[in-house]
Amino acid sequence: MKKEQVTNIRTKDAHELTHAVHDLKGQYAQLMFDLRSGKTTAIKDLRRIRKEIAVIHTIIKEKLTHTS
Repeated sequence: MKKEQVTNIRTKDAHELTHAVHDLKGQYAQLMFDLRSGKTTAIKDLRRIRKEIAVIHTIIKEKLTHTS
């Protein structure tokens, strides 16, 4: 994930980030299904999505601890 993307993510509020995580998890599930059924070999995409989810979760926790 590039620095511009992380900066863009940091500008969003926690609700938008939660929605983004939900969408990414859907994409991840679809890629896993395609991988297991033999339709794709996009392991790099799986790793990228997992990392994006982790970054967003980290930013959400930072926002929640700073606002409390």
